[in-house]
Amino acid sequence: MIREQLPVWLRWSLGIIPVVVLLLIWSLLTMGDTAEERMFSPTILPSPGEVIASFHEVWFDKTLLRNVFVSFSRIAGGFGLAFLIAFPLGVLMGAFTKIKAMFNPLSVFSAYLPIPALVPLTLSLFGTGETQKIAFLATAFVIYLLPLIVQAVDNVDEIYLKTAYTLGATKRQTVVHVLLSVAWQEIYQALRMGFGIGWSYIILAEIVDMQKGLGGIISVAQRRARPDHVYFVLLVIVVIAFLTDKLWGWGGKMLFPYAGEKR
Repeated sequence: MIREQLPVWLRWSLGIIPVVVLLLIWSLLTMGDTAEERMFSPTILPSPGEVIASFHEVWFDKTLLRNVFVSFSRIAGGFGLAFLIAFPLGVLMGAFTKIKAMFNPLSVFSAYLPIPALVPLTLSLFGTGETQKIAFLATAFVIYLLPLIVQAVDNVDEIYLKTAYTLGATKRQTVVHVLLSVAWQEIYQALRMGFGIGWSYIILAEIVDMQKGLGGIISVAQRRARPDHVYFVLLVIVVIAFLTDKLWGWGGKMLFPYAGEKR
């Protein structure tokens, strides 16, 4: 049946199948006690067991927990700065045609800008310190969030505006109490997706930082030919991104109890 409703247990069961198949393929490709017996050398593709076995070294020697906190704080800082820019600008662009016409060319241009290209740009402007990382993440977040916020406001049905005008609402009241109130749920989902994307940006932000952050652990591991550390940190990033996304989802249910969970 097309678009049939599935119980939670069945959705989870079906979702686990590809993960199990992927792990089986990974195990088969890395089966063997020596590099000669394997299809892929352990310096290229370590086995799942070798990745898990690297936990102790990454946790203690690489101070994993501290680096997780550093990366998370950078993402939160960049995201907060981006919100202060993208949210008011996006609402104004979605509400007022003249403002949208003014900033839309810049928004469209930035949408085609490769995010990795921002790394050397921010490095030349801000150096290699914390300011560069926050600036890079904030810029990447703004590029991602701005069109989504504009679209969320644009999607508000015209009937709400006509009703507000009929009741004598001012422009400010219409924007704040009509457009923004109706668009909030969609804006929240855009923020949720944007924060999740930040975990893919963080590796680029920390690629020049060999001392702190999850990206720093990956860079050092690559230089020292420790792919097990790389895979383990990538797994940690995926788990953290999944948990934070679920936290955003819980917040959405609290803020918008009338709306069903879409993700």
